[in-house]
Amino acid sequence: MPIQVGDRIPEAKFRVLTESGPAWATTDEIFKGKTVVLFAVPGAFTPTCHANHLPGFLKHADAIKAKGVDTIAVTAVNDVFVMTAWKQATGADGKIEFLADGNGDFAKAVDMTLDVTAGGLGLRSKRYAMLVEDGVVKKLAVEQEPGKADLTSADAMLAAL
Repeated sequence: MPIQVGDRIPEAKFRVLTESGPAWATTDEIFKGKTVVLFAVPGAFTPTCHANHLPGFLKHADAIKAKGVDTIAVTAVNDVFVMTAWKQATGADGKIEFLADGNGDFAKAVDMTLDVTAGGLGLRSKRYAMLVEDGVVKKLAVEQEPGKADLTSADAMLAAL
């Protein structure tokens, strides 16, 4: 069953790029004791994700954080190098944390996988956005169509805060 409001974020790991190279970041490190907006996209650099979804969070990052959010993070079933290149290409460094879910372990743990093998893209993450307080989901929106980013947009999240 997909994660729901009131559920605790499951234990999982993401890959992040540090000055020392790729490292693991646990869900405890990311969510414990913090208020986090996490949004998920089917893939870095893909049309809707790159041109629509991420730019809204960049534009509204300061306003979202002014509402008491400690961290804004994005996750995708991409490797750490692709996620880092996406962060650099968008100028999001220091504004949004990029969490690589290369094997889809987190997407599977929250039951938010999207099978797009027919299009040659493999197993990805559904597009969703959630507000997480100290590891507990407080708000959650999931898009029904992967090419849409309306319910999960930065504008929608900002309005819900």
